Amino acid sequence: MSKIEELIKQYCPNGVEYKTLGSLLDYEQPSKYIVQSTEYEDKGIPVLTAGQTFILGYTSETDGIYVANKENAVIIFDDFTTSYHWVDFDFKVKSSAMKMLRPKSKNVCFKYIFYAMSTINYTSMEHSRKWISIYSNLTIPVPPLPVQEEIVKILDAFTELEAELEAELEARKKQYEYYRNKLLTFDENTTGGGKN
Repeated sequence: MSKIEELIKQYCPNGVEYKTLGSLLDYEQPSKYIVQSTEYEDKGIPVLTAGQTFILGYTSETDGIYVANKENAVIIFDDFTTSYHWVDFDFKVKSSAMKMLRPKSKNVCFKYIFYAMSTINYTSMEHSRKWISIYSNLTIPVPPLPVQEEIVKILDAFTELEAELEAELEARKKQYEYYRNKLLTFDENTTGGGKN
């Protein structure tokens, strides 16, 4: 029996309670964190979007910075596409089309909610804001805190391993490209095989 199975048997023998995201998370509008200039720089405070790009660039603006860190992380949620990211560093945002999500209570593991959100099967069909009208009403399983913490521990380990594997794969691709180019580049003066 796995550790998770043991914890579930111990803490929730009668099943796991489901709760809405809106009952677990507070949201904040990003208005005061919107970057003034979209002429991004190479360094400074990251400017984020909740979409695939995530970090759009950097700004030297010092007002309206959302303060986040490992102990005070936030989920940024795109109100139109429902994509989201875990953020544990200071940032500014590009637009008002997102929500900043934080836990309502210390009785739930915030990172667990983040991971549980990835199990929600929802596809946005129209261009409208989704958090208040739809997404906050969706439910996730909420086992007791020790179970949540063990799940997060396991998923964090896999996330770290995935990042290491991606870095290794990227390094191998660069190595392959280097040797491919080196091996397939010939000096024009090399004889043989060419026309005379």
